[in-house]
Amino acid sequence: MSEVIKVVQGDTKPLITLTLTDEATGDPFDLSNPSTTVSIKFRATGTTATPQIISCAKVDAVNGVVEFDFSGGILDVDPGMYEGEIEVNIDGATHTVYDVLKFRVRADF
Repeated sequence: MSEVIKVVQGDTKPLITLTLTDEATGDPFDLSNPSTTVSIKFRATGTTATPQIISCAKVDAVNGVVEFDFSGGILDVDPGMYEGEIEVNIDGATHTVYDVLKFRVRADF
């Protein structure tokens, strides 16, 4: 996941779509269990700040497709580089995706 997602300070969109796959097999990660949730921990790169939590919506749970946006003031931050950690909760057990999402926030005009 080396691509940088470019967003603008203060925006509530874009809608970001992710497809989660099993790293060993390449198969889609089945998220169809009703108690399974996916979230993104969002914080400034290189910090240990408490991350903001972004909830993901399941779009195609059997095929591991989720989406999220930046509503709730997530992008009310200083311009710069940010990172996101994907966390899947399955019946109370946590699976953290190893690769980190990268975001660049630019200042609004």
